[in-house]
Amino acid sequence: MSDATAIRSGVPDLTRKPGERRALTDKAFTTFLWVMAVIASVPLFSVLYMLIAKGGGKISLSLFTELPPAGFALDGSGGIGNAIIGTLVMVGIASLISIPVGVLGGLVLGLIAPDSILAKTTRFIAKMLTGFPSILAGVFVYAALVIVMKTYSAVAGGIGLSVLMLPTIILTAEQAVRMVPQRMKDAAIGMGCTPTQTIWKVVLPTAIPGILTGIMLAVAGAAGESAPLLFTALFSYYWMSSLFEPTASLSILIFNFSSMPFEAQIELAWTASLILVLIVLIFNILSRIVGRKRV
Repeated sequence: MSDATAIRSGVPDLTRKPGERRALTDKAFTTFLWVMAVIASVPLFSVLYMLIAKGGGKISLSLFTELPPAGFALDGSGGIGNAIIGTLVMVGIASLISIPVGVLGGLVLGLIAPDSILAKTTRFIAKMLTGFPSILAGVFVYAALVIVMKTYSAVAGGIGLSVLMLPTIILTAEQAVRMVPQRMKDAAIGMGCTPTQTIWKVVLPTAIPGILTGIMLAVAGAAGESAPLLFTALFSYYWMSSLFEPTASLSILIFNFSSMPFEAQIELAWTASLILVLIVLIFNILSRIVGRKRV
């Protein structure tokens, strides 16, 4: 439709012409954003390539079933099985502590008493703790638990990780609860539901995808932490036989072996880094999949 025809008919011409200023501006900004995205992804893919190139060759069944070499391993033998188990156990302990407390805290902040002094104080502290240096969490647990127990342990490591997971879970649970439409809560109350029934039957089922997203992100972050574990779980070259003894973890294994002059340990550090990245990647992918179910 020509401009004259459009004016006569009273219908504006909304067809975008390639030579228009707005079209050129749109293409320029789109190209700029794509270039920035590619530049930002270069470090990520370079790290992944390096991990796969230097650590992928050692991945085998023995890697998951053998212990790391305590000394110089000339034949390159050894695995990281105890470190994988230790990481999963300590993250599991942290999850058992932080998930119930975090979800209940999110319910209080987002639904039960969102404007109370306790809620405002808790919200402020949780936001402060999101930027809390992880090593200070380890120092705190070391002073409060390790010195009292007189031993490093998986329990202390799990508690240290839970301190870091808790703020993320509380804040994401609060936002997920707040996003539940008010009309759904009013409808439940109008049908005769008690406040407890409204929470269990309406609010939590609706908010659970958002809550799970926050939980998985918190778990992924805890799995890669090393500073708190230096003060709480330390390390071990043996299989874990008790929760109250020094426990191996992937992050501390990487820290210890990467500084050794032996090729076998350095190669294990690269392989452990690759496994740790894959674990974190899996949790992040799961959080994205769960988060999409909210819409």
